[in-house]
Amino acid sequence: MPHMEGMIYDSKTVLVLRRDLAGWQAANVAAFLAGGLAGTHPHIMGEPYRDGAGRDYTALIREPVFVYGATLEELRRTHQRVLSRDLKAAIYIEPMFATTNDADNRAAVAAAPADALDLVGVGVHGPRKTIDKVVNGLKFLS
Repeated sequence: MPHMEGMIYDSKTVLVLRRDLAGWQAANVAAFLAGGLAGTHPHIMGEPYRDGAGRDYTALIREPVFVYGATLEELRRTHQRVLSRDLKAAIYIEPMFATTNDADNRAAVAAAPADALDLVGVGVHGPRKTIDKVVNGLKFLS
């Protein structure tokens, strides 16, 4: 990870993705999780962009998003750490790959056993030190 001097925030945003996902699945899950976190934590959004010709672009998340890889067991441990710290997580579970809309995604999560979610991704934003404890022991996705 490149050195980001002067970019230390009090908060931190992380995505934890199951390591065995296909490339398209990892990209899709990361997009869904980041979107969920941005919608829940609007303060993580920066200002809109404008290029040299004056064309406007959307705002982006204002701080780095750290992406970690994990096994299913590590994802479940991370999820439990999130819950034990009263943080609100974005989650993506395996059955959601077979759905085609938001209503079916929510139904898949509602039907899943809460203590044995088939997690493929967890996203969380919160105080930097707390998030560091949540992802302790995980390695960046490569």
